[in-house]
Amino acid sequence: MKVSLFATCLIDMFQTNVGKATVELLERLGCEVDFPKSQVCCGQPAYNSGYVKESKEAMKNMIKAFEHAEYVVSPSGSCVTMFKEYPHLFEGDAAWHEPAVKLADKTYELTDFIINVLKVEDVGASLNGKATYHSSCHMTRLLNVKKEPFTLLNNVKGLEMENLENSHNCCGFGGTFSVKMGQISEQMVDEKVGCIAKTNAEYLIGADCGCLMNIGGRIERKGQPVKVMHIAEVLNSRI
Repeated sequence: MKVSLFATCLIDMFQTNVGKATVELLERLGCEVDFPKSQVCCGQPAYNSGYVKESKEAMKNMIKAFEHAEYVVSPSGSCVTMFKEYPHLFEGDAAWHEPAVKLADKTYELTDFIINVLKVEDVGASLNGKATYHSSCHMTRLLNVKKEPFTLLNNVKGLEMENLENSHNCCGFGGTFSVKMGQISEQMVDEKVGCIAKTNAEYLIGADCGCLMNIGGRIERKGQPVKVMHIAEVLNSRI
């Protein structure tokens, strides 16, 4: 099965290990992975800030970049959600609507792809310790990817999962929200970090790098002994 990796901006610039783990994991599961070099931003930051017309130029670039892909897989529910919005945004545009629909239909968040396309529930990973999982907003509310991460994590050898209080509450990142509404964002992430502390978990696991960057930064500032990991890194681990 041929898969094209949609790496996302945050992974490309800040968390490259997540991209590497995703490729290694998919290859181990029998996929042939390529990386279209013309991919850039999906347009979400500009779109969410109200620059709809300007964001469409980035969207068109992404449609072209993945035009020949069999499947598009990304370790980011947020950015996959943006791809799923393309058909709506190009509705009425004869040149771009159909290609936008094709891209949306073949794009999957990583855990969704593993469970529902590859039909794999145990990837053979192992990680010793206690962990808790943050459910990101876009994955749960918009993609409806809820059970898949837990199915995979529950099959990681040596990993003890703890329920996270108020797990579906937003961490306060929300892209440009955390910049424009900094004080509110800080209170939201403080609540999230407090709930994580109550679990006594050694690891905080998530599936969106934006959330993990926000929560991880606050954990570090508070000096809490919790390691932040993307689910791709966990599923690719052999500890």
